[in-house]
Amino acid sequence: MLISKQKPLEEILNYLEGDKNIFVIGCKGCAEGWGSGGEKQVAEMKSTLQEKGKAVTGSVVVDMLCDAALTKLKLRSYKKEIAAADSMLVLTDGAGVQTVAEVVDKVVHPGCNTLSAGGGHAEWKESERCLECGDCMLEFTGGLCPIARCSKHLLNGPCGGSQGGKCEVDPGIPCVWQQIVDHLAKLGRLDKLERFVAPKNWSVSLTSGPPVKRFS
Repeated sequence: MLISKQKPLEEILNYLEGDKNIFVIGCKGCAEGWGSGGEKQVAEMKSTLQEKGKAVTGSVVVDMLCDAALTKLKLRSYKKEIAAADSMLVLTDGAGVQTVAEVVDKVVHPGCNTLSAGGGHAEWKESERCLECGDCMLEFTGGLCPIARCSKHLLNGPCGGSQGGKCEVDPGIPCVWQQIVDHLAKLGRLDKLERFVAPKNWSVSLTSGPPVKRFS
């Protein structure tokens, strides 16, 4: 189970600046267990956003948001509400945020930080999707995590060694930064990569710094 905690409201509202219509998603799995994105928290967030002048086009709490097939199937019932939204606010851990980003062609905002449980990291389809680093940066990378999915954990764009959309370290896996660029281009939001972002707060992560991978 991944531990998640809602980001400060001010940070969430900064993410939503310029977006009027919002669709809110929660999870009955880990997020509900930790009180960060279950039925109660989604209802509370809807009310808060409306008080702040946002229009909530709809909301849903998926049984297991990190299950891509289940999430995609569930969201089919909300096509109109999602189409009417400028963006989607996801109240769950990093794995769930990335699932939504990959199954819906909308800008996705992370509403939570994922905290380390001190054990194994989140996996999805036999690959790491969230390193529980405590200060989620998915807002700035189109909902795809370069910390977990880049072999070099690069936060500032692709390295000079990636070729043809493939990773330099392992050509058998895609370069996540190429995926990030392609995804944001598809959404017409490459401007997200032009923002100046404050340095990531590594002090709240398990390692207090970028994770180190050793290659033989």
